[in-house]
Amino acid sequence: VQLQASGGGLVQPGGSLRLSCAASGDTLSRYTMGWFRQRPGEEREFVAGIEWSGSRTSYTDSVKGRFTISRDNAKNTVFLRMNSLKPEDTAVYLCAADRAALRIGVLSRDYDYWGQGTQVTVSS
Repeated sequence: VQLQASGGGLVQPGGSLRLSCAASGDTLSRYTMGWFRQRPGEEREFVAGIEWSGSRTSYTDSVKGRFTISRDNAKNTVFLRMNSLKPEDTAVYLCAADRAALRIGVLSRDYDYWGQGTQVTVSS
């Protein structure tokens, strides 16, 4: 499966963005999907995950209540809605697919396929 992330940009603190991850080459419903982020010089960090049906989600503590992950399997697309953005949310955001569709992994090594990333910058 090939993944293409989009929707990043420059936003002021308190603002919102919606990231999209479009999949091609396979049916997205076969996979658990995750969003990670990476800041320069830091390890890749789990942000949110959603299992194949969309009935279960998981978030890292720092984004709970602000970010929402969702998926539209008919459109082969996963979304990350980000509200109340903070400067510390600035990073490259990457989407990833895990063939183990029933679990929501929180480690990079849990995921089999990766998109190229989209830059999110939160600054006034």
